This record gives sequence, C-alpha cells and structure tokens, in this order.
Amino acid sequence: MTGWVILVDQPRDFPNADTPHKVITTSEYLARPRLFAAARPKLINLSRSYAYQSKGYYASLLAEARGHRVVPTVETMLELREAKLYEHALPELEDSLNRCARKAEFQPEGELKLFVCFGLVRGNAVRDGIVRDARFEAFGRLLFDWFRCPALEVTVDTGAVWLSIDRIRMRNATRLANGEAAFFRDALHQHTRRDWRSPKARTTAKFDLAVLYDPNEKMPPSSASTIRHFARIAERHSVDVEPIGRRQLAELAEYDGLFIRETTSIDNHTYRFARRAVQEGMPVIDDPISMIRCTNKVFLMELLGQNRVAMPPTRIVSEPADLERAIDELGLPLVVKIPDGSFSRGVHKVTTAQEFKRVADELLEETDLLLAQKFMPTEFDWRVGVLAGEPLFVCQYRMARGHWQIVKYKSDGTSREGGFKTFDLDQAPPAVIETAVRAARPIGDGFYGVDLKETPDGVVVMEVNDNPNLEHGIEDAVGKDEIWVRLLKWFMARMEG
Repeated sequence: MTGWVILVDQPRDFPNADTPHKVITTSEYLARPRLFAAARPKLINLSRSYAYQSKGYYASLLAEARGHRVVPTVETMLELREAKLYEHALPELEDSLNRCARKAEFQPEGELKLFVCFGLVRGNAVRDGIVRDARFEAFGRLLFDWFRCPALEVTVDTGAVWLSIDRIRMRNATRLANGEAAFFRDALHQHTRRDWRSPKARTTAKFDLAVLYDPNEKMPPSSASTIRHFARIAERHSVDVEPIGRRQLAELAEYDGLFIRETTSIDNHTYRFARRAVQEGMPVIDDPISMIRCTNKVFLMELLGQNRVAMPPTRIVSEPADLERAIDELGLPLVVKIPDGSFSRGVHKVTTAQEFKRVADELLEETDLLLAQKFMPTEFDWRVGVLAGEPLFVCQYRMARGHWQIVKYKSDGTSREGGFKTFDLDQAPPAVIETAVRAARPIGDGFYGVDLKETPDGVVVMEVNDNPNLEHGIEDAVGKDEIWVRLLKWFMARMEG
C-alpha cells in the first residue's frame, strides 16, 4: 500500500481505477476501528458532505482519534462553515492574492472564481483541460496552508482596485464539471507524490484574563459568585479577571488569555471565541481542539479505546440493523446517547426493544450516529478535575433522588441534582485518579473533568468533559484557593512565555 487512503461514501465516487491508492468507503472506515492498526495512513476524505455529524465529519473525527493523518480535519470543516470563522485568514490571503494579480498584471473581467485543489489553482479564465492558472500559485499554496481541504472555491470581488475575497467554500469532489474533475484528479496525484507536511505554525503576540460568561445560563460551569471569588484570588497575583459576554468577540484581542465559563459547543459562539483566542496567540481554556474532542462521545470512545482506557461496553448505532446487535451484545436496559450532549441532556435509558427503536428513530433524525451503552447503575459517579495532565480535584456526585443520573430534568424545565462530597487527592482511590489522568492526557494540555464509575470489574471512564464545573464551595471545598492558584499559574506561564 502507498500509505495514502481515499475515503468515499460510495465506490463510484472515486473509482480505484482512477488512483494507485487504496479507496474505501466511509462506512467501512467508521465500522472498523482496528483498520490500519499497524500503520499510520494518510487519509484524503472525499465524502459527499462535511456537515456537522455527517459521516464525512465522523470519518475525519475518528481518524484523529485513531492517530491517522487526514485531510480535511474536523477543525477545517468547522472553520469553513461560515465567513466569521475564517475572517481572521482573509487579510493575509487577500494580500497574497493581490500580489499575484499585480505581478501578472492581471486585469479581471466580471466575477472571478478560483478553483483550488491541494494548493493548485484553476481560474475561470481556464476553459478546458487541466492546465493550472500559474498566476495565482502562491495564493493557492497559502490557501491550502491555511485550510487543508481537497477542493475549495474562492469567489473574488473584482469591482475595485483591491481584490477582496467574498467567499471560501468547500467543493464536493463528486460534483465537479467542465474540466474540474480532471484538474482535481491531477492535483490529487501530484499532492500524493509529496511527503506529508503539517500546517505552518502561526503564532502571534500575547495581555488581563477574560472570562466568557452568560449570566442568564441556567446551569453554567461556574456561577457569578465563583467568578468573583476567582477574580479576588487573581488580583493578589497581579492578574485582572474581567467577565465578557458573547457580543464582545471583537474586543477579545485586548486581553491576554480566555477562560470560558459557559457551556461549550462547537455549534455556538463559545467555539468562535476559542478559535479567535488561538488566532490571537493567547492561552485559552477550553481550546477549540479540546472542544472538538470532548463534545463528541463517538470521538472519545475511539480515543479512549486507542489508549486502552476502560469504558462501559459501547456500540455505535447508525441504522436499524444496529439496534438488534446492540441488544444482543449489551443486553437491556441500555443507555442511548447523542454524540454531543452535555449535562446529561441527550441521554436516554431504554428498557425494551420497542422503546430503544422509538428513541433511536427520534435521535437519528438529528445525527447520523448514536451510542448504545451498557447500563451500569451506581450510587454515585467520581469526577476528577485534570489540569495539564495532573489531577486538580476529586469529587463524588451522587445520583438525584429516585433517578439514575446526577441531574434529573423535570417537564417544567427545572432540574434536581444529587449531593456531592469532595476529597483530598490522597484520599481518593488511586485507581480512580490514575484512570482519570490516563483518560485526560490524550485530549490535550488544558482543563478537563473526567467522569468515572467504580464497578465490580474495575474503574471505567464514562466521559471526559472539556468544560467541567468548578464551583466555589464544591470542587474547591478541600483544595481551597490552591485550586484557583494552579489555574492562574497555567494561564500566567503561557502569557509570560
């Protein structure tokens, strides 16, 4: 095998006859976690859709969990969904575009669309064949350096002296016409003859700590009083903590770091704030990569499995035939989860095959994949906070009274939680601490909350949260101010570095 693997939704999308590389379907790749276990393939994902929670999305997400190199990454897919997520790249890209145009004495006529495949450019001035538009090669290379995507279309506004980019969009490799398909195959062939390169590192300069907080959120990871407590401790260490809201993205560059204390989602403003913080060169909790990894339970299942961290027996459900297999392998009752639920939302306990089918049918209208997990009842869950790969705090969260989860949501929108008990790190079972650290370290260098259960067969990890609760009087009940000082030192070391 050449080391390159092409992922397609259907074999006819990119026939094996068109390439010397191995071509497999996304369904096959998703279903076989041990595929290429002895190698580290370079994957080109040519799925028909890169939309959030599509099979194309999951193929790239799980490729990362399996240690495979993939184009495009999930980060690229998300970044190119809307202009506000890639606007940070436009100044450098437009500068390169205009330098190319001036050097070539380019005189645009009407709308200009550039078709860019693996860094090679085919402009709309090229009508036939696979001939490159060499005038914009430097721009094409830079675009591919920013956004590793097989095929991109750039729409350029030529109405003024300065060429400006109206839109960057990903193109479906199965829907190319007028010579584009031939150009794409040639560009792919040339790209796969080169060695793999990581995207160019981009660092910018680094100053007060912004805390992203929504005072109207019902169940925030930290309350307003907790943030005020943190601010008092930070002041003693010459750090100014200032809460900011979702409408202050444009002001983020005025700060030196970002601490997100809202419930995170890659589908809302918290992800945009995290991305902007990284682009500005500032330390951030939670960073966007951790958000991508932790908010999706399918990714976590693969990543923890690859790192031999014990989990409850779990099966992926994507079609009706999977339901019976899950029941046969896991038994009833089962816990059914959507991939990106939080705070126990999107988690359902089913006790019969009929109930399982009803819940699965409803949830599969919103996502291509579900998780079915063996039901493991316990009186409490452990939560270990891990910061930069080291334990920070450890708590027990008891199940809500008369319920099988920590949080019980009522029909009127209110909720009830169980009690808690905070432990000194030396008092907690060593296996709980050790397993939590092993689960968190593959995620990244940030702040994570690892949920675990003690079972007769040992400790298992339920999930890893990128945005764990940190409430004054609960998680810091034993560690006191030292918990907050360690968080501050994490930020300060990166601000000063």
